[in-house]
Amino acid sequence: MRGGERQQVFAGLDLGGTKIQAVLVDVEGKVVSQCRHATPQQGGPQVIIEELFATLQEVTRMVNLEPSALAGVGVGAPGAVDPVAGVLLQAGNLPGWHGPHPLAEILSKKAKVPVFLGNDVQVAVMAEARLGAGRSYRSMLGVWWGTGVGGGIYLDGRRWTGRGAAGEIGHIVVRRGGAKCSCGRRGCMEAYAGRGAMELKARKAVARGEKTRLFELMESQGKDRLTSGVWMKALKQEDGLAERLIARAVRMLGAGIASAVNLLDVEAVIIGGGLGTRLGEPYVERIIQAMHPHLFVSQRPPDVRLSALGELSGAIGAALLSEPPAAGTSSHRSSRSVKGEV
Repeated sequence: MRGGERQQVFAGLDLGGTKIQAVLVDVEGKVVSQCRHATPQQGGPQVIIEELFATLQEVTRMVNLEPSALAGVGVGAPGAVDPVAGVLLQAGNLPGWHGPHPLAEILSKKAKVPVFLGNDVQVAVMAEARLGAGRSYRSMLGVWWGTGVGGGIYLDGRRWTGRGAAGEIGHIVVRRGGAKCSCGRRGCMEAYAGRGAMELKARKAVARGEKTRLFELMESQGKDRLTSGVWMKALKQEDGLAERLIARAVRMLGAGIASAVNLLDVEAVIIGGGLGTRLGEPYVERIIQAMHPHLFVSQRPPDVRLSALGELSGAIGAALLSEPPAAGTSSHRSSRSVKGEV
């Protein structure tokens, strides 16, 4: 591939609280290159968008392309988005991100290519629906268990975004007046199951004198956070605190997901995200067991599947945002480009 005229290659950027995952996909949805950068923990929107662009430059350089030669760029971002304006409205899991910011417009000016914006989990669910674990279903709920707990909804073969914030399953209240959530409210499922919330709980436990290997494992891996890999290792070593916090997370996931299923009556639930993918099938089974007592129609539970695209689902889904409408993308598309092209 050369960086001259525009190629039928699409870039996807999955922006998370700890990492930025980038992919390039061709018209058939095949990944042709990928890379990952750490999300800056200081500097707010300006520094984060600079890192998004740096990640885009690297993933295109791997196949001898310039960003301006791409057919389009999609970004999946956590929190509430305005996909028409290309504005990230609220992102509690991004360090220093306060208030609305025109992410798509700024990145488009840097890349000199149309940029499309969507919620990270919503676009990951779209990827699973088209290319992954959800291909045989007309309706499904995606639950992405990672730094927070995000959701995406697919109904009657179409992505449902509501007014831009549909699917925020992590903010279903599972305990009124309960634990404080990063969104500022109390009792959200994310306040019990989100990796960030579990880390805060673990740190408080250690401050009270409780023993755990979580932070020792974190330091041995050169991390400054309890990543999904750290939790996995602690569970394998039967660390008591890790087991207790994960068990509490699974109980809350079961209650919250069942409540959403009772409302939507979807055919399937797809479990993804950093923790969901890393912990895998055994924990999908545990979530199923935790759901069952709360299901209104327990005789006909939805299928519950693990994400087939794994950690690339968000980036692949973001890339699909930049396809032409005729290729099957949602009508809720918008780009911000220096030339105003779509």
